Amino acid sequence: MTVSIAASGDAARAIDTVVPRLVTDLVASGITAQDPELWGPDAEAEASNRLGWVEAVSVSRPLVAEIIALREQLAADGVDHVVLAGMGGSSLAPEVITRTAGVPLTVLDSTDPAQVRAAVEHQLDRTVLVVSSKSGSTLETDSQRRVYEQAFRDAGIDPASRIVVVTDPGSPLEAEATAAGYRVFTADPTVGGRYSALTAFGLVPSGLAGADIVELLDEADAISALLAVDTDENPGLVLGAVLGGTAPLRDKIGIVPDGTHIVGFGDWVEQLIAESTGKDGSGLLPVVLDVDSPEVTAGLPDLQVIRLVGSREEERHVAEGEVEITGTLGGQLLTWEYAVAVAGRLLGINPFDQPDVEAAKVAARALLDDRPEPTEPAFTEDGTAVRATGGLTAGTTLAEAVSRLLDEVDATGYLAVQAYVDRTANQALEPLRDALAARTGRPVTFGYGPRFLHSTGQYHKGGPANGVFLQIVADEPDDLAVPGRPFTFGQLIQAQAAGDASVLAQHGRPVLTLTTTDVAAATAALTAAVSTDS
Repeated sequence: MTVSIAASGDAARAIDTVVPRLVTDLVASGITAQDPELWGPDAEAEASNRLGWVEAVSVSRPLVAEIIALREQLAADGVDHVVLAGMGGSSLAPEVITRTAGVPLTVLDSTDPAQVRAAVEHQLDRTVLVVSSKSGSTLETDSQRRVYEQAFRDAGIDPASRIVVVTDPGSPLEAEATAAGYRVFTADPTVGGRYSALTAFGLVPSGLAGADIVELLDEADAISALLAVDTDENPGLVLGAVLGGTAPLRDKIGIVPDGTHIVGFGDWVEQLIAESTGKDGSGLLPVVLDVDSPEVTAGLPDLQVIRLVGSREEERHVAEGEVEITGTLGGQLLTWEYAVAVAGRLLGINPFDQPDVEAAKVAARALLDDRPEPTEPAFTEDGTAVRATGGLTAGTTLAEAVSRLLDEVDATGYLAVQAYVDRTANQALEPLRDALAARTGRPVTFGYGPRFLHSTGQYHKGGPANGVFLQIVADEPDDLAVPGRPFTFGQLIQAQAAGDASVLAQHGRPVLTLTTTDVAAATAALTAAVSTDS
């Protein structure tokens, strides 16, 4: 077996009580047979066109030779620096695959002008750009493609020799890319983005970067037979029971890498869980943690800790109430996909739609089209403009504003930190997550914008109405044009932050927005404010 799970406490009781029912109901074989009725009549139409991932291993096999041949051709031409322009499901799986394999891949899933510029200016003469978009109309990805096309032309490089496209057949991007002479890989259109790790979206950029995608598919294949069988030992059913079957429901899922060889798995599974379950006022909130994060030992009654460990052969003692899971990367990717689909059934939701994601996109586009003057801040402190929405009042100092925001986090709630900044240059922000968790005593998520909009963004708006939001928005002084568009990258990311804040406020979620031209200084000020007793 390539995946092993051990549990104690509420999780073990959920396995004992829920898995036999899942076996009796033939859930595993039903998923494998792509039965759309498993999630109820309201989900049937969507599910009927979103279960292709169960056969992704066999469908994707023929792509491998093409990907390897293209990698060898590019290498022969001196092109060995792979950049991926993609959002959400188009970028998160390749990121974990390549990081685990130890091969370099530049993931460009930002509209921050400094981050985009740094990516474009790095080794352009050796760069191949993989443009990944299921719909073919993702605004961020379109903007990234345009700036690379212009850069290639300015450098005397034919974009057709350096751009590879991954999209669904029949998408606008496929037609445009074909007309431009780009190499195009089409993916199975019956697979949703967050379930696409083992399709062309996961394999093309990872394979071009040098990851062993044959091994990845072999790992998934090794567990696929067990996942398809209605048995108590099926890890997809076991993990699904852990996620959606505890009583009372532990609806915060703490993902803790603790000895696993897999690098960055939490960021991938975060989207899978949050976007699949966070809707209709319910759902599961994934919280990516470290072994020493405050939440791990806080004994929170609504937090289920799942540790990703190295090997069950170590015979580790599973801490009370926790779960340990070990396995190969390919095996875990497929197991978690099954498990989240199972959890959707247990929770009574459709795990294949994302009804609230579009709202923030619409709001951002409206702001780009209308270009209203920014709302006046409540106050500005040391260059940081402070705004409060969603019923929150800011006070008169940064420390007071932060204190008022944190007071909004209730005994069942959570805080989401949303950093619209260059994530390659501002990782000093990340320790704030633990500091805020210690201050509030509640789960805290941390996401870079607009990246998280394609991940946890669905849960923020469609899940339980107990989220509190802290936005940190960089106002980059050195902007970057989007070729052929009437807006810049700076205007785009500002619109995305403001648009999401407005939608959250419409849902009654408190939002504190800090806008700054000096992220490092704002980080220091925010750290001091968090540590201030107010």
